[in-house]
Amino acid sequence: MNEQHSSPPLLEFVDPARLEIKPADFSPREYRVLEEVNRRVASGETLHQVMDFVFETTRDLFPCDRIGLAFLQDNAQRVVAHWARADYEPLMLTKGYAQDLRGSSLYAVLKTNRVRIINDLEVYLRRKPHSESTALLVQEGVRSSMTCPLLVENRPIGFLFRSSRKPYAYSHRETALHLAMAERLSQAVEKAYRIEELEAANRAYFEMLGFVSHELKSPLASVFMDAQVLSEGYLGELSPKQKEKTKQITKKVEYLLNLVREYLDLARIEGGEIRLNAKPVDFQKAVVEPSFEIIRAQIEAKNIQFENQFPADAPPIECDPDLMKIVMVNLLGNGVKYGFENGSLRVKGEINQGRLCVTVRNSGPGFPPEERQRLFRKFSRIPTPELMKQKGTGVGLYTTWQIIQRHGGTITASSAPGEWAEFVFEIPLHRESSTEDAQEVGQK
Repeated sequence: MNEQHSSPPLLEFVDPARLEIKPADFSPREYRVLEEVNRRVASGETLHQVMDFVFETTRDLFPCDRIGLAFLQDNAQRVVAHWARADYEPLMLTKGYAQDLRGSSLYAVLKTNRVRIINDLEVYLRRKPHSESTALLVQEGVRSSMTCPLLVENRPIGFLFRSSRKPYAYSHRETALHLAMAERLSQAVEKAYRIEELEAANRAYFEMLGFVSHELKSPLASVFMDAQVLSEGYLGELSPKQKEKTKQITKKVEYLLNLVREYLDLARIEGGEIRLNAKPVDFQKAVVEPSFEIIRAQIEAKNIQFENQFPADAPPIECDPDLMKIVMVNLLGNGVKYGFENGSLRVKGEINQGRLCVTVRNSGPGFPPEERQRLFRKFSRIPTPELMKQKGTGVGLYTTWQIIQRHGGTITASSAPGEWAEFVFEIPLHRESSTEDAQEVGQK
């Protein structure tokens, strides 16, 4: 039991402004540790690295068998455990544990910015038998704990917990040092946490996107087939008005299917599901021809003249044919979508200095040179009146760029506004270690 407290209460809330121990009273060693925390935070070390350092270097300064971090969520109505480390196993209260703040003594910490000290968790649990977090800590053998708010510009973002397996472990000196530590950690902790939150939200978004797109694909394909069966008279002759209506249905469903395909490709790439399966292939037969067949109906509907200038004697190209078909379908599809009615679409392949160069050129409105930077960016479209007439998401070209990058290649675009647009990509004939290394870096 600390000598400072003759009869300390079971639960106390300490006002930082009334602490008799000030930073000037810290020992040289305590100052060195605090300054090292500052240095590590400023150097950009990860949250786990900084917290591991805090745990390892402050245990000798004052009682500490366990340190934990928790953050506020849902408009500060809930607290969620984010990080914990102890010198014992197992930990019962771990990352992801959440509890409502209302009704908890943490609510008082949040509202007053005071430090909470529970001097004996076993006794506290007997008085608060419904406190699940206390029960978990008692199972770990924790007997006393000290909790202070993490503040950024006087705004609470979470809590820093320090615990001991001995009762009555913390005096006001430890409280002052704990507060000083929290002040140095708060901004770095919030930044790291927000980044992790953003990454988690991004992952969840693409998982949802992939799930919804996958669930839509089959029923849409079924509607498309049914509409085609009706329009072609397999279930009985239709009137001209009925045929026109079924053609409209087919076109709308085809648009939705293309949209689903683009989002599925994006979700697979962003979710890390796509892995390059490169093998030597005849690019013309394995990629160009199947891609043309996929959009043949669209080409014929706009009466576009298609020209294939791919060399028949091209050597095998080491690539992932399934991924490269996504590239070709996106580029050819855009050439049709944004091309002139009765216009032209050309694919040209060349072998140059150990690389395959493929050009896709269409007659059409093109795009202004100053807007080129918008291409190949996720959800980005060029806002010219001619191009915005066509429905699009800006997903296809971004997916195309990602796939070309993973093949160790490059893709560029050029245009003569009002006349034509041209997309050119290059990939190596043979994959090398440097290409594979670049791919791995891109995935990380």
